[in-house]
Amino acid sequence: MSQSPPTRRRWFLYVLVALIFATGVWYFGFQAEAPKGSGGPSYRTMRKANTAVPVRAVEVKRQAISVHLRAIGTVTPLNTVTVRPRVDGQLLKIVFTEGQQVKQGELLAELDPLPYQIKLAQMEGQLRQNLAQLQTARADLERFKQLHQQTLVTQQQLEAQAALVSEREGALASEQALVDDARRQLAYTKVEAPISGRLGLRQVDVGNLVRTNDVTGLVVITQTKPISVMFTIPENDLQKVLEPIRRGEILEVEAYDRTEQTRLALGVLKTVDNQIDLNTGTLRLKAEFTNDDDKLFPNQFVNVRMRVSTQADALVVPTAVVQYGSRGTYVYVVNEESQAAVRDVVLGPSDGNFQAVKSGVKPGDKVIIEGVDRLREGRPVTIVGDEAPKSGKGEGQKGKGGRGEKGGRGEKGEKGGKGEKGDKAGKASS
Repeated sequence: MSQSPPTRRRWFLYVLVALIFATGVWYFGFQAEAPKGSGGPSYRTMRKANTAVPVRAVEVKRQAISVHLRAIGTVTPLNTVTVRPRVDGQLLKIVFTEGQQVKQGELLAELDPLPYQIKLAQMEGQLRQNLAQLQTARADLERFKQLHQQTLVTQQQLEAQAALVSEREGALASEQALVDDARRQLAYTKVEAPISGRLGLRQVDVGNLVRTNDVTGLVVITQTKPISVMFTIPENDLQKVLEPIRRGEILEVEAYDRTEQTRLALGVLKTVDNQIDLNTGTLRLKAEFTNDDDKLFPNQFVNVRMRVSTQADALVVPTAVVQYGSRGTYVYVVNEESQAAVRDVVLGPSDGNFQAVKSGVKPGDKVIIEGVDRLREGRPVTIVGDEAPKSGKGEGQKGKGGRGEKGGRGEKGEKGGKGEKGDKAGKASS
């Protein structure tokens, strides 16, 4: 009995799918891996596995390393003053420039002095009047004393004249105080800088009537030399800061930019707050910087490094040699057979460029700093100088080369050989 057309088509599809699968396995499993002219495994793959990897290595040394605490800080001026007039009046003149550095006592603006000059003249006139009255009373007192000795005036009249002199003296002192106050108000028509610092933007124009209770004032002065940086540390690091302070040490504080690559200023720790913030569990600290070059700007965010101690004779490696993975922290070292070996390490403090290692390596070990991306346990390595191997055609270590990995590379040459065999083999492999 013959098969039906649907069954025949189904078997045809099965055979077609099997042929496609077998073709894919043959092409991708054998043909694609084998190089041209070779029926065995890839020679290039085998050569890569056995070729020494050029690396750069440094020795583990013992040296002193500084222990730093890191934090994010805010540049805070030591003093900020809003300059307001101390008397009311019309603004006649502004003699400062926005953004200017001023010194304490320097003239900033002038108000209309005429009302205060008139008031001063009035007070001085009253003062002279009271002075004349006092002189008359004193002269009368002297005459009363002479008449009292001649029994021409009574004791009561003499005492009354003496009281009048005291009254005139009191009135004179009061008028002198009013004159001093009028002279002070006249002096306040010249607005001077209360502190040294940098001026901000002008808040009022010439011709306006200004008052002592104006909120904005005339201008804001911010002290920038010296300047402080406020930052916080966790309470767990509190003793690291307090112990050297109790010993009388001065803790150096460095301020870096946002990338933590450029140091902006070097200062010292000035003070520590007297309590820990319950909400954040941190303690506020203040460092002071001379800021002679104005690299620190008010309200600027900076990265802070504070040196709290120094570890002498520590095992130190460059920070770049430390690798991080699922096994933890480790480094690659070059063993006696010139092979890469993995060493698990326990890290200590770091100062940015160098990392202290508590265990895992010993002095004199050569740790690999460049070329670790192509390494594995037991991979042969070749230590090169500071310059990394260059690609392209170059002089090989030996004149002749075998098969080249790329055009122009010799088998034995680290940077490729120019021998005829190396050139031909390189062209063939490429």
